[in-house]
Amino acid sequence: MRAKKQSALGVVATMLILMATILSACGTSGSTNNTGKAPADKQVFNWPLVGIADIKTFDPAMATTQTSLQAIGMVFTGLVSLDNDQKVVPELADSWNVTDKGLTYTFKLKPGLKFSSGRAVTSADVAYSLDRALQPDLASPASPSYLNLIKDSDKLLAGKIKTIIGDSITTPTPDTVVIKITTPASYFLATLTYSTAFVVDKDLVTKYGNKNFTDHLTEGGGTGPFKVQSYTHGRSIVFVPNPNYAKAKPTIKVVSTFYKTSATAYQAYKNGQIDQAAVPTDYLAEAKAGKEYHKIPVLSIFYYGMNFLAKPFDIIDIRKAFALALNKDEIIKVVYKDVYTPTNHIVPSGMPGYNENLKGPDGTTSTAGNPTLAKQLFEKGLQEGHYANAAALPKIKFQYASGSPDTDKEIAAAVQQWKDVLGVTVQAVPTDFETLSASLPKTVGNDSVQMFESGWGDDYPDPQDFLTLQFTAGSPNNQTNWGQNKSTDAAAQVKVQTALTAADIEQDNTKRMQAYNDAEQTLVNDVVWLPTFQMARSRVLKSYIIGRTFNAGDATPPFEWAKVSVANH
Repeated sequence: MRAKKQSALGVVATMLILMATILSACGTSGSTNNTGKAPADKQVFNWPLVGIADIKTFDPAMATTQTSLQAIGMVFTGLVSLDNDQKVVPELADSWNVTDKGLTYTFKLKPGLKFSSGRAVTSADVAYSLDRALQPDLASPASPSYLNLIKDSDKLLAGKIKTIIGDSITTPTPDTVVIKITTPASYFLATLTYSTAFVVDKDLVTKYGNKNFTDHLTEGGGTGPFKVQSYTHGRSIVFVPNPNYAKAKPTIKVVSTFYKTSATAYQAYKNGQIDQAAVPTDYLAEAKAGKEYHKIPVLSIFYYGMNFLAKPFDIIDIRKAFALALNKDEIIKVVYKDVYTPTNHIVPSGMPGYNENLKGPDGTTSTAGNPTLAKQLFEKGLQEGHYANAAALPKIKFQYASGSPDTDKEIAAAVQQWKDVLGVTVQAVPTDFETLSASLPKTVGNDSVQMFESGWGDDYPDPQDFLTLQFTAGSPNNQTNWGQNKSTDAAAQVKVQTALTAADIEQDNTKRMQAYNDAEQTLVNDVVWLPTFQMARSRVLKSYIIGRTFNAGDATPPFEWAKVSVANH
């Protein structure tokens, strides 16, 4: 999502089967007023990419933002996908089996697979793509997190070996791929649904190079439902159906134009220039009054990060004071008109492992803040840090992704609450989303970013994605440096990191979820994140767009595009 896939979520920032099924049903657009399917030349869906001037990358191995993942998901696929219910389903793989006590996965590919260029896809292409994503020269920001279960992936990333093909990944036949992992993990298949495991065309990469092949996707290169007809940097990407897609093929063209702000995109929707848009809060009442409005709860948490290596946030009582000084209920009501849900949670509601009994830093479930305790903790923190008063604190700069008026209002409200309750002046620093998302991984191990807003949307429906993937030592997502700092309880933090790693491979699911619950409570107590809200998408979709579905994962399964069409209008 992450926001990374959040990371793209920061601009604006995957649920139990029942909930996701309901969402899929209520998110389907249709119209009783259409008069049949529009002609073939009118089968165009204008689906914008919002909050950016251009996507950060078109390379599946390099993606960490939602806007990049949106484009990549149109063109590339891997062995498996997530469906609308967030269940792992076959994609390029026809089947698989697990042996060797959970350490060996053998995949059989679908017959007749081809790239969009027409070249045959074999097991060697799968092996190449996984190996490429882990090559140290590529320096993928995501592969260390999503492909780390593959045996010897760490050695390849560190440059200690040249390849894992022939050992960790073998191809005994052109339609068979065998992957060995380091430890049995129930979520391994789910990690392969992330774009780092998608198949790329070695011929195209070899011809144009690792950095430039994505500017030549009009020649092919992917196995997804679409191929690129044109890509104009800073303007748009045009996708047309891939005739070689292995599953049900789409019949529409998709035009994705870049819009820097959600307000501009919404106005374009009203003008009939695009067919789907997010609804800025200022227009929420207007949108709800029509018949094209959809609210879709998603598995995404937004939060404020306070860097443990940056003063004054190296002091736990100051972090707790900042958390408890916020009345999240008020912010969500005033700024977001209660579309979002205020939360103290890291693992979102609807996700397996969600802990209904989790408490905030004050030991209650309230999201309205606790100003009295916040003031007490703040005074205690000032004394611990030898600060005479709030004015003596280091200047606090709060970076957040600009581009949304709602986000501007949210940050301004939080800054004001900290001023009112704690007497602290916090400087809000609006930052270009791509710039901020690129800088956050660089905070790992240093104090380069003191305070920031970000968010995380699930990559797969498992709490490991929100806990271990975020907070273990050396993770590029551990941007607040929990467990890797000089605080007095750093050793205790490391023990919880070890407990998270143990939970990942626990075979008893009840024990596994309990371990995650325990770890999450400690993380919340330490204010590793300051969660603010669980997101819901407010969208408008033209009634003549038929078969379009939304889900809790906030991503369209590749095979779902075959259901989408444009009615006469």
